[in-house]
Amino acid sequence: MQTQKVVQHIVDWLLDYSNTSKTDGFVIGISGGIDSAVTSTLCALTGKKVIALNMPIKQFKNEFDRSNEHSVWLKSQFKNVESSTVELTSAFEAIEKSFPVNVSSDFLSMANTRSRLRMITLYAFATTNKLLVAGTGNKVEDFGVGFFTKYGDGGVDLSPIADLYKSQVYELAKHLGVPSSIQEAKPTDGLFADGRSDEDQIGATYPELEWAMEYIANNETYQLNERQTEVMKIYLQRHKANLHKINPIPVCMLPKDYL
Repeated sequence: MQTQKVVQHIVDWLLDYSNTSKTDGFVIGISGGIDSAVTSTLCALTGKKVIALNMPIKQFKNEFDRSNEHSVWLKSQFKNVESSTVELTSAFEAIEKSFPVNVSSDFLSMANTRSRLRMITLYAFATTNKLLVAGTGNKVEDFGVGFFTKYGDGGVDLSPIADLYKSQVYELAKHLGVPSSIQEAKPTDGLFADGRSDEDQIGATYPELEWAMEYIANNETYQLNERQTEVMKIYLQRHKANLHKINPIPVCMLPKDYL
């Protein structure tokens, strides 16, 4: 990958989109993970206003600390960046208490609720400051296994790194000088109280999922070993199950003679 050319292309694309939409910059949710770190840095390179928003909800200390570390680093590198922390735990607990027990006790429903509460917060800041919400999803998450929350972290205005595999995001992080603690951290969406990683949830690593996407995209036909067969099964199951998130919202088109 021609790293510097990729960086410049994304920065130019972000700048052009913001100028065309007559907005003043970008707001990004900072999680302490590699994707949000790279996305926020790319947005900062446009020279436009950037708000890095930390939105803890019963967050593990190491995740919260990495988010803060990145915000401090980002502001030290770019004068156009500001950061803010919005503690959402009490708001989340209020929502949790208002739900019926069968909903509030459902692990996945409440994990997705966390993500959607953060989306609401990002758009509140975006509207007030005339900014765009920058998405942090990569190619594997957004178009491979659909590893995001619909109308949560998937609810954004534009997606700067969605054509990059996770491994390529790591390449950009190294090139951009993102703090090493973030580069070395195990990927996690931070939505579950037990601290499970992305790999724990999916059952495969990002390099394995990238391999599966490339195998299909390139119409490969070579014989798979036992682990490759298992990974392909995981990939295809998740891809099929999450097509409702990956594909555009379906519209019921009426026959013209009905109208």
